[in-house]
Amino acid sequence: MNLLHYIVPFLIALGLLVVVHEFGHYLVARACGVRILRFSVGFGRPLWMRPFGPDRTEWAIALVPLGGYVKMLDEREAPVAPAEAHRAFNRQSVWKRMLIVAAGPVANFLLAVLCYWALYVHGIEEMRPVLGTPVVGSPAAKAGFREGEVAVGVDDTAVATWQEFRWELLRRSLKHGPAAIEVADAAGEHSLRRLDVSSAAGDDLEADPLQRLGFRLYRPRLPAVVGKVAEGGSAARAGLRPGDRIVQIDGKRIESWADLVATIRPAGGRTLEVSLDRGDASLRLPVKVEEVEEGGRRIGRIGITVREDATRHPELTTVVAYDPVRALGRATRQTWDTIAFSVSVLGRMVTGEVSWKNLSGPVTIADYAGRSARLGLDSYLKFLALISISLGVLNLLPIPILDGGHLMYYIVELIKGGPVSERAMEIGQQVGLAFLLMLMVFAFYNDINRLVSG
Repeated sequence: MNLLHYIVPFLIALGLLVVVHEFGHYLVARACGVRILRFSVGFGRPLWMRPFGPDRTEWAIALVPLGGYVKMLDEREAPVAPAEAHRAFNRQSVWKRMLIVAAGPVANFLLAVLCYWALYVHGIEEMRPVLGTPVVGSPAAKAGFREGEVAVGVDDTAVATWQEFRWELLRRSLKHGPAAIEVADAAGEHSLRRLDVSSAAGDDLEADPLQRLGFRLYRPRLPAVVGKVAEGGSAARAGLRPGDRIVQIDGKRIESWADLVATIRPAGGRTLEVSLDRGDASLRLPVKVEEVEEGGRRIGRIGITVREDATRHPELTTVVAYDPVRALGRATRQTWDTIAFSVSVLGRMVTGEVSWKNLSGPVTIADYAGRSARLGLDSYLKFLALISISLGVLNLLPIPILDGGHLMYYIVELIKGGPVSERAMEIGQQVGLAFLLMLMVFAFYNDINRLVSG
């Protein structure tokens, strides 16, 4: 895959998120009467800069694209003319300073609401939460879930899609208690089953919580006919093509796609002889099975997808769409739930309940940006919303040099009746910088591990 397919979506997302964040600071600072000296996208030496507006604010694009800043008039940084002193940031009331600082993360949250709102108004095609046969011996199997049942609610929350079902179980898993799951069978009869979902999260948030509980998405029995072949994958290198019908693997008869998956998954690292029918011709191709990590396990994969049966599509999918007013409420709730979940996960990282390997750096984010962009605008907007929320939450952490650190200083100022000393702020800046550098090291280390493990 061309590297530009990852870099371009990543830079677009990063640029948009930075502009929105800094524009939040900018708008509220202007509303509070503070003079803005520079609005910069990126750090370091400006590559482009032009003054605009009555205050001749410098609008700049800088060399290092990982962030940005809004530089305001401030007597602590440079002498200020007496006539302009009332427009200096440091001269504003503590409440105004808190509003200006908080505006950046809030702008990121509002961007997420906008993304979700657009998705809900347009309509999102999702898989319905139709359950397949649960894994033998799993919590889902022990609770009595059966193939063909449709999940319709978790506790008091209705679910209409497989993704909503996954999300509600993941949220409840952090509470370490049972969840009441309502299902409907083929006859329309509703049942309520209680399931301990505490194992859904574990310490690895990249693993599928439904897979941990033993849930499987229902898949109709399909013939082993190739739908798509991943570019650069082992199947493509071996010569497999869309439309090929796989009939045998290493002499074992393949009756369905499920048989094919069951044969490939445990064969990571091996070379299999694949017999297939292509039109009137019969071929045998050696295929090297790649070994990848999924859900904490090593599995085999060759890079093909099944050719779907279009006649079953309507009963297995649904379109989630709302009118503009209801969409706004749904988008706001989705954003708030994601913020709360992110804060909870960060707290559990600190206490050691969730592994630090879930922390992602720019390489992983770029990977997700490229993948979501290839899947379409809907997926890319979901990615933008999640990253925007993550950026907002990160900036609100009470770490000096972040927005949350400044808010912490202002709260102390309200309590003690005076500003924090310059010395305390200098020490805080040093500690905050060291902590952020440590987070960056963790993030890059995790990125490298993901690249190595595939």
